[in-house]
Amino acid sequence: MNSLEGIRILDLSRVLAGPWCTQTLADLGADVIKIERPDTGDDTRSWGPPFLKDSQGNDTSDAAYFLAANRNKRSVTCDIATPEGQALIRQLVLTCDVLIENYKVGDLARYGLDHASLAQIHPKLVYCSITGFGQTGPYRHRAGYDFAIQGMAGLMSITGERDELGGSPQKVGIAVADLFTGMYAAVAILAALRHANHTEQGQHIDLALLDTQVAVIANLGANYLVDGQHRGDVPTRAGNAHQNLVPYQVFEVAPEADGSRAHLILAIGNDKQFAKFCIVAARTDLHTDPRFATNAARVGHRSSLIAILEPLMRTRSKADWLHALHAAHIPCGPIHNLAEVFADPQVVSRAMVDTWHHPTAQDLQLVANPIKLSQTPVRHDLPPPLLGQHTDEVLADVLHLDAHARQELRRKRII
Repeated sequence: MNSLEGIRILDLSRVLAGPWCTQTLADLGADVIKIERPDTGDDTRSWGPPFLKDSQGNDTSDAAYFLAANRNKRSVTCDIATPEGQALIRQLVLTCDVLIENYKVGDLARYGLDHASLAQIHPKLVYCSITGFGQTGPYRHRAGYDFAIQGMAGLMSITGERDELGGSPQKVGIAVADLFTGMYAAVAILAALRHANHTEQGQHIDLALLDTQVAVIANLGANYLVDGQHRGDVPTRAGNAHQNLVPYQVFEVAPEADGSRAHLILAIGNDKQFAKFCIVAARTDLHTDPRFATNAARVGHRSSLIAILEPLMRTRSKADWLHALHAAHIPCGPIHNLAEVFADPQVVSRAMVDTWHHPTAQDLQLVANPIKLSQTPVRHDLPPPLLGQHTDEVLADVLHLDAHARQELRRKRII
């Protein structure tokens, strides 16, 4: 049995934030019915290359992007712009515990599929709306997407190398605003389901990418609100350095055997670790220097300390440093590319790659869900490889529509 077995979710979302949420819930056992547009489906089915290869090595129509966010779901096609399609959605809603959507504010009200309309026929429904800016506020009707949100929410102002080193604002390499919003949505849905089970009342969850990204500024947001705003001190980009800890950054070390540059992460979090590092580095004088004896002092004299450490770190190889630092229990690590990540023995031992035998394509490998539950393990089913693959199955089993009714809907291009 899976943790969320018996929970059914109607997923009207697309691209990433909503699908990431429902993939997480589907992994945990929820029955997720993914509603896709006839003919085209979720936008990300075509967001390639790369595309999944068929058994002959040719591209299929499914992009890796789509496969990354749609495990364990059933794909149903339905044209919700038609009265018949809207009627199908309302029928499905009556069998579901949750509906999630990421349409523009007010769009679904045109179809009678907004929260207010559906709550009248299903008062216990948990209805989750994901938008760029939320259901209220002066920007509520704007389209919001991850890149712009990373800029507006301040993330890019603190990401990237420092100005004096030639840096400029930099987005994160993955769509973190979308992904964090998806995870917050999953948490909110589980909380709302618990409330609904106790009270028989559903509720409307209003999640915005901007809100989420502002929230996950975390300690830097607190730095500004607690202290910076009173002193006119706005956090800026620090490259790979930590704003509150020193030394906590990337250092270049001695070149690799082939002459290529090498780097490692040194992540010292307290004064005891710094003292041990000074022993490993054969520079115990640094720990007794009043400029560097405490973290607060090291933050205040960051430039002086880093100027000493940079040439020191280049005197030894990455392997030498990592061996010595690990032995002394000093936080550190290599910087892996993705090939190295998936070959890492720890990643392999934690089974962080799932492999499926695909019915029409080559065997498929994808990153696994990281949640490990001792009694109710996560599910490991394929993303729906075919658009509308489960339409007949769901309409027959859930809505009890016979073959003639389904064929009529297909003839009218509703499904």
